[in-house]
Amino acid sequence: MATVFIGVDPHKLSVTIEVVDNHEKLLGSGRFDTDRAGYAAMRKQVRAWPERVWAVEGSNGAGRPLAQRLLADGEYVVDVPAKLSARARLLDTGHNRKTDAHDAHAVAVVAARTKGLRVLSYDGELEALRMLADRRDELSRQRVQTVNRLQRLLSELTPGKAKKDLTALQAKAILASVRPRDLAGKTRKRLAVEQLTELVEVDKKTKVLTKELKAIVLSRGSHLMDLRGVGPVVAARTLADVGDVARFADRNRFASC
Repeated sequence: MATVFIGVDPHKLSVTIEVVDNHEKLLGSGRFDTDRAGYAAMRKQVRAWPERVWAVEGSNGAGRPLAQRLLADGEYVVDVPAKLSARARLLDTGHNRKTDAHDAHAVAVVAARTKGLRVLSYDGELEALRMLADRRDELSRQRVQTVNRLQRLLSELTPGKAKKDLTALQAKAILASVRPRDLAGKTRKRLAVEQLTELVEVDKKTKVLTKELKAIVLSRGSHLMDLRGVGPVVAARTLADVGDVARFADRNRFASC
């Protein structure tokens, strides 16, 4: 049986597909939810074509979750750059109107016409690294917010004595030195203690995550941390974002990314 190409236009809550043969003849299409039932229905619809190639636009962006699910289920998936699908859509329709169906068709056409598209592979460890790096970034943002709130409360409790770079130990010492007597002051100190508790917890989680990221980076044989100024967090984020370095045509493309 001839190979068919399944163009995928992914979104967070839905996905649109179009199936074409190697002559670009439309064989099927559909729109599915991205939940478990929708994903199962999508795979059931294409079961009639055992020789199939899934072409996902933006497999390192919006299409990553779906691409990873397909790869985990043993499907053959290729990455279609957004520039190629946009060009195909413009040439095929004579305009640049974007709809989910047009996008999915353009992606399928690119896969049918283009040789050498990057074939994706499932890497559970790299996917875990990406999730941990994202969580580390979330904790960093949470820490900044917590410190800002704590700084505001401490500046009200001890006017003129706010520290620029506040640590949990410094905040604890400052709070131990103040004993407000009025209701507003006592409430302010209680809220500051709550913020300090959150800061200690965030710092603890961040430390554990950083250690875990370092272990994974080293287990992959990466030498990024040998570079001056590159620690576990930067190395993990680089590996997670780059993925397969072979997807870049040359070092200049990599550098621009």
